[in-house]
Order: sequence, then C-alpha cells, then structure tokens
Amino acid sequence: ILWKNAQDIAATYSTYERAKYQAAAVTFRIPYWDWASNPMMPAALSAYHSTVRYPNSAGQSQPDLVNKQLLANGAALRTLTYQLIAQESSYAPFSNTGYTDGRGGLYNSLENMHNAIHGLVGNGGHMGSVPYSAFDPIFWLHHANVDRLFAIWQAIYPDSFVTYQTDSYGTYTNAPGGAETADTRKNFKSSTYFYSNTHPALTPFHATALGVLYTSTTARYTKTFGYTYPEIIDWNISTTQLSTNVRTKLNALYNSPNPISKRHTSAATKTTTTRNSTTTHHHHHQYFINIRVASNALTPPSSSFIHFFLGSFPDNPRTWSYDPALIASHTVIASLYPPSLPNSTTYGQIPLSHSLLAAVSKGTIPNLHPANVIPLLKRELQWRVQRFDDSAVDVEEVRGLKMQVVGQEVRDIGEGGFPGFGEMVVYWEVS
Repeated sequence: ILWKNAQDIAATYSTYERAKYQAAAVTFRIPYWDWASNPMMPAALSAYHSTVRYPNSAGQSQPDLVNKQLLANGAALRTLTYQLIAQESSYAPFSNTGYTDGRGGLYNSLENMHNAIHGLVGNGGHMGSVPYSAFDPIFWLHHANVDRLFAIWQAIYPDSFVTYQTDSYGTYTNAPGGAETADTRKNFKSSTYFYSNTHPALTPFHATALGVLYTSTTARYTKTFGYTYPEIIDWNISTTQLSTNVRTKLNALYNSPNPISKRHTSAATKTTTTRNSTTTHHHHHQYFINIRVASNALTPPSSSFIHFFLGSFPDNPRTWSYDPALIASHTVIASLYPPSLPNSTTYGQIPLSHSLLAAVSKGTIPNLHPANVIPLLKRELQWRVQRFDDSAVDVEEVRGLKMQVVGQEVRDIGEGGFPGFGEMVVYWEVS
C-alpha cells in the first residue's frame, strides 16, 4: 500500500522532476530498527518538531531521556528476543500477551516486546498512545522490525501457524466473542467486502481491486509481497535448510558472547556497557519474572510501567525508568475497549540474568546457582508501578497484578542449533 502510494505521489511531480522521483519511488522500502541489537533510537529519527516522545510538563520531547530508558532496557530486550524465538515454537503463546492455554512458564511474547518499545519511546507521547502512535515516524521502523522477528520465527518453525482463539474484544468489523483462526470466516457481513468461504478477512487490506481481502493464510509469507530480510535468504533452498541457516544467524545476532555495546560510541552509552551487552544464554541457569496483570489495571484507565529493581533506588519516581538499579520495565498498554467488555488478563516477562551476572562480576554472589540467587532476590528485588506521566501508583491499586520468579537450566547449543532449555521452576519464596 505504501509502495503504491509512493508511485502515485511521484507521478504528481512536474515533467522536469518526475523521472527522478519515480525512480526513487520504485526502490521505496521501510527500514527496520533492530532494537534488540542497538536499543538507541536511530539518529535520523531522534528528533521531530511535531512528534512528541516522553514529554515534559511543557509538552516538549525529551529524546535524551528516551534513549536512557531504552539503554536501561537494552539487555532485557536482547535476552527476551533470543529466548522467545529460540524456545517458543507454538504460534499462539509466541504471538500475543493474551493467550492463556498452554503457556507454561514462558510468559514472554512478540506483543510483550512490541509493547515495551511503544512505552519506552512514547511514555506519554505519540508512541505510547494507540490511536496516535503511527504519527511518530519511528512507529514504522519499529513495526518493520516486529514483522522481521515474526518472519525469522516463521522460517525457524515453518509448520506452526495461527490456532483457534476467541476474540473477546472484536474489531471495527468483527463482533466481540468471534473466532480468530486461519480457516474460519469472520462472523460479520458487509456489502463492501468479498470474503473467502474458508479464511478470515483482514480488513481493510485488499488483495485485489475487486474487493477481495487478505487473510491470515494468503498473507502468511513475506515472499507473497516481494520482500524478505537479511537473515532470510529463502530462494532455491529447502525449508529445513532455511530453518538451520536462520538459527545460525539468530545465534550470531543475539546470543554471541561478544559485547554488542561496542557499536555504541557516545559518552552517554559508555556507562551502560554491562547492562546492555550481557549475553545470558551462555550460562547454566537463567531467571525471569513472570507477570500477570489486567489489561485495564488502573483507575482511571491509563498506560503504565512496572519497574523492577535489584538493590536500592530513589524515592523520586522521575528517574525510575533509567536508574542504575533498574532490571527492566514492563509496559502495560491500557485497553481502549469500553468498560462493558471483560477486563482480560495480559502476560509478560522480565529477564533477571543480566542483573544477576552484574552481581556476580561485583562479587556479590559467586555464580547463578539458585542457592546464591534466591537469597539475593529475597533481599534486594523490588518493584514499583508508574503511569506514563511519571506519577507513582500504589502497587495495591493495580488490578490483577501477580508475579512469579521462575528459573530454568540452560544447556549448551546442541544439534538443533539452540541451547537446551529445562523446565521453568517457580521460586515461591520470592513470588
């Protein structure tokens, strides 16, 4: 759609300039921002006069603070990205924060990480508000990366796809309570659109000029739309070999023991090297905080962060989102649905291992064995809730909030190309 619009716009230029713009429009692509490799905002998009990010009391953007927040969450984003793709082979829990059946101890999802970037970049500005987020140019780079991570996951697990789920809230064209599957028609009628008898229509995305809409099945592969990503060289190759190749590239990107912070050279980032560069999947144990919380957790409804800390931190909430003691921040995007609909539970996950490894490097604990980790967490793990306007919220006022500390053993990379992950164990004494 955007590519076609670029062609149409180029054709409106004067005869003298038209050929130049048409040639440029043919090569139009949306770049992606790989925030798991480099969490800092792309420099070219770091400041716009009409785009607001983490506004101060005067409504002015604070891009330096946005980058501080992103860097404070850099190691968590990298760990979550690798862990999710390497460990979760089922589409439903991989895809969204609302799935409940069969999730096990893995509460992370692609939507969980997607929401984190919206919150950390927006935080009261455009990206933090669902109706306005697409007005921030960085929205498009972010969503291109979400598409890329989804395509990487698809290449690794080609047989996993959309499964039956109930759409509790509905959409503008689908009534609440309908079925969401790859093979069942949307349960509504319209004289405007033509629907396949076997696939749900993805309104308003048209596959033909006659009104046929794309479905989950017809929009399954990027190849259908004539593009791919650097990690997915998917021509003249079997799906088995493609899966093997993409696993290798995923390891090189997000599970390399080499510090990724070497890519960051500014003085502002040098102090965050350990927090942003730690690779946690080369150790025998790893730990997470599993989070359950209502989609509309606060009254009045508003989006918020749940910040997790290891050690002491200031009383003033203004610096919580980038305090040195911060482990990471979980973003809760407030639901826009009317109060008459059910207040569903959302799931999320925060990795602990990068902060625990920092404690090892300081000599606080000797290693990541549970006998050392759990007493430390009992002493020093804390959390706070904060609205996007920086105001603190009493944890007792957050509806449906439940948290568990979980851990698992990690074995060396095997024949499948990924580490072996043990069962998640709940540590109730710190949950």
